Amino acid sequence: MDWNPAYSWLVIALLLSLAELTSGAMVLLALGIAAALTAAVTALGLSLPWQLLSMGIFAGVLVPLGVMVIRPRFSPKGVAYGTTGTGVEKGNCYTTLIREYDNATGIKVNGDFYRIRVLESGQTELPEGTQVVFKHFEGTTALVNVLSPEALDSERSTPDTKEF
Repeated sequence: MDWNPAYSWLVIALLLSLAELTSGAMVLLALGIAAALTAAVTALGLSLPWQLLSMGIFAGVLVPLGVMVIRPRFSPKGVAYGTTGTGVEKGNCYTTLIREYDNATGIKVNGDFYRIRVLESGQTELPEGTQVVFKHFEGTTALVNVLSPEALDSERSTPDTKEF
């Protein structure tokens, strides 16, 4: 069996499609499909410049189609992957959590834990279950406002004062 240039395009298509398993962005899969279609064009006997042109055309059509149309169908509803820190979360309400190994107070944004700092007071520790409104990130710290400051004030007053 003689080696045909179409086989090279099929190998490229297979490698790109397998590489898609590591990314999940649908870009490599779209390029793999474009390479497979280029293999079909190559089988018709077109020269290398026409092969490259057809690969460019197929990729130009399939990559935007894969990213904008197909990828959202495989993503869970309500989760905007890759948007954390771009301002998408601004104004959302979150409930504070206490991380077990270091007792840090934080919130989970898109499944990731971020330490918090209250904008009004600069506090970094709040009781677990406190409702906060996310404002923006400063580095990896989530800057928040407490949703109900009166509830926080009642928990902050401690009966440590002694009467003499």
